[in-house]
Order: sequence, then structure tokens, then C-alpha cells
Amino acid sequence: MTLKTEPITVNIGPQHPSTHGVFRLRVAFDGEVIQDVEPVFGYLHRGSEKLAEERTYTQVVTLTDRLDYVAPMTSNQAYVLAVERLMGIEAPERGQYIRVMMAELMRIASHLMMIGFFLQDMGAFGTPLMYTFREREDILDLFEMVCGARITVTYMRVGGVQADLPPEFTPALERFLAKIPGQIDDLEQLLSGNEILIARTKNVGLLSAEAAINGSVTGPALRASGVDWDLRKSDPYEIYDQLEFDVPIGENGDNYDRFVLRLEEMRQSVRIVRQCKEQMPGGPHRLELPMLLRPPAGDAYGRVEAPKGELGFYLVSDGSIAPYRCAIRSPSFINLTVLRDMLIGWKLADMVTIFGSLDVNMGEVDR
Repeated sequence: MTLKTEPITVNIGPQHPSTHGVFRLRVAFDGEVIQDVEPVFGYLHRGSEKLAEERTYTQVVTLTDRLDYVAPMTSNQAYVLAVERLMGIEAPERGQYIRVMMAELMRIASHLMMIGFFLQDMGAFGTPLMYTFREREDILDLFEMVCGARITVTYMRVGGVQADLPPEFTPALERFLAKIPGQIDDLEQLLSGNEILIARTKNVGLLSAEAAINGSVTGPALRASGVDWDLRKSDPYEIYDQLEFDVPIGENGDNYDRFVLRLEEMRQSVRIVRQCKEQMPGGPHRLELPMLLRPPAGDAYGRVEAPKGELGFYLVSDGSIAPYRCAIRSPSFINLTVLRDMLIGWKLADMVTIFGSLDVNMGEVDR
């Protein structure tokens, strides 16, 4: 017997740990089936883009830490690259190697957090999350060695990095590189064959390549849909064109592909970090620049392949010590534009995992 039900609209959220009370979904249900979705973005009252106009070019680095605070190193990197293009300069080779090493360690840490919280959203109740936190702590220890901070690192500078690698860094990095591949394998063995995970991820939350491209989706969410686009290969920056690594590509564009692809990306990041360590040149870690930078009047766009996708900074200079305008292209915000289409037709329980598979951070949504 078919039951006739009336559609109801429910406010849901914040559910994901990264939403901090500023993101909810207004969902129309027919029973448990999603008929329509309206994402509602609240405000963190950051105003990072406007705050940047009142700070010197160097001071703006501190604001970038607080965008995607799960991946502050890559936020630093995108900003300083934009300023360097504005000024027509390039960091010394050693500084570029250090930047890339930190960015790839950051990618591993960010993907670990995505996987841990993704499983938490599915009801794993802590065990995988604690494993991923454990591995991430080793990376944060390395960050603390180089800059004294673990989260808001403010490490990269226009023209290089804030400080050279300390003597104790390389032995600690070697210990990390020796054990992280096995830890990634353990995570995959623990999770990828789990029948509950498979049931809730395979062929769930499908995002076609066409829909991803039309929505300007970037990062793992795009590559999981079968699109071979990674700025480190497609538009190389720093010294990525001197390194050997593969770009993992998915097939189905479902929750499972978005999960497994990040595991493989971590392995590729380990390859990159190893090469950076082995090829690390001598020389200065940054250029000698004045305390107050005054780029010539003009504009520039710098972008990187951040863990969540393309992160870009568009800067306009009027020749003063602060940006005249700063606009941020954040992957979390852009990737959320396809969420409605990904959710319609699925059920309430699927909504949480589909949202989690996009791996968004509200710090760079309300910026």
C-alpha cells in the first residue's frame, strides 16, 4: 500500500563539524526523500577581504591562516604568490622547495581531517577520527619546528619563507616519511572494505564531470568525477614542474571516489615531500625586501592547488603599502554551489555524508 505524504520543509544543521553554526540546509522532504534544498549561509563576520585593505602586504599573511584553518600553509602560499606576481619577483629556489614541502605536508594533514570527520559523520564514533588526528599531530609537530606555531602558522612570506629549516627538522621529517605510508595503508585497509561505508558511499552523491565543470568545482571533488585537472600539473607554480608525481582520477564521482581519491593523493604528497627533501638546494630561503612593500600600480592573480581545490587571490595595487582591493576565490564556497543538485533525490541519512564528502571549511566561505 502506498502512503500519501505531504511535503515538509525542515531546517537541518549545523551537522558537519566545520560549519560552526553558520551553515544550515532548508530541505523539502517527501517522507525521507529530498525534493529540494536551499543552502543558507550564515556569517562568521570575518571580512578578511576588507581587512586586507587596511593592513600592509606582510600583515595580510596572518589573515590567510584563518581562511581554511585546516590548511593554513596553502592559504599563505596562494597569497604570497599573488603579491610576488604583482611585484614581478620570484622566491629563491630553496624558498620554493620549502614552500612546496610545507604545502604537501599540509595537504596530507587536511585530507586526514576530511577522512576522519567523514567517517564520524557516518557514525564511526571516534576511532578513525582519532587515528587521523594522531597522524596529523606529527605534521603539526613539524610545523611547530619551523615557525613556532601549529595552526595559524603565518610561515610564508613575500619572497620566500619566514625562517629556514632548523637542524632538528630533517631527522623528524625522515621519521615521519618512514611511517606515514604504512599509516595510510592501515587507514585504507580499515575503511575501504567496510560494508557500511561501501553501502553509504558507492553510487551515492553522484556528481557528473559535466555538472562539476559547469559548477566550477575544483580539487578532489572535480577529479573524483573523472576530470584530469590539477593546477600543479595544468598550470605549474613554484617548482612543481621539477617533481614527479601522479594525479589520481576517479570514475564515478560518488562519495566513495571522493574518499578513496584523497587516500591516493596523500601517497602522492609523500612522494613530493621526499623529492623536496632529497633535492633541497642551498642558498637563501627568502629575498631581502623592505619592511613595507609597495608593489607598482596594477593587478595580479595568484592561485594554488589547495587541498580543497583552486584557491586564488586577486590583488589590486595603487602603489601604497596595502592592497587597494583583495578578492579571494575560495574552493569551499565554489564547491558548495553544486550541493543542491547532489542532494535532490537522496534521503536524509545520505545528506550528511554527501555534504561531508565535499570537505568544506566555512572560514573561507564567509571571508
